[in-house]
Amino acid sequence: MPRLTVAERLASADKNLLLDEIVRQSEWSQFLVEQAVLLYGRRGPFSCNDLRDVLPELGHGFLGAAINALRTGGVIEHTGVMVPSTQANTRGHRIAVWQLTPRGLAIAAERSIRARTQQGRAA
Repeated sequence: MPRLTVAERLASADKNLLLDEIVRQSEWSQFLVEQAVLLYGRRGPFSCNDLRDVLPELGHGFLGAAINALRTGGVIEHTGVMVPSTQANTRGHRIAVWQLTPRGLAIAAERSIRARTQQGRAA
């Protein structure tokens, strides 16, 4: 097994701390990201630029991790389009544009129907 340099060990430790922080994010934060993705996805393609405008401040790296989980879960897919990030500290690096998959569209429709039904009962 190759020996890691001090710099490599520190980088690995920092990466593990970041992953631990992301894992500790609350279920509520994940729910907020999912709701924003389903809302914007029903309207058409979207990027994290759109989502950051409507989401409260999330932990570092959490939005990307949540988007990756939705991609892995088959809820969203990459459109093949990239746009510059509007987040100041990224200096305009390219970010993906996403769209809902058929599965994602079905989930969004189901949640919309459920929300309307619950609103009708509350009235």
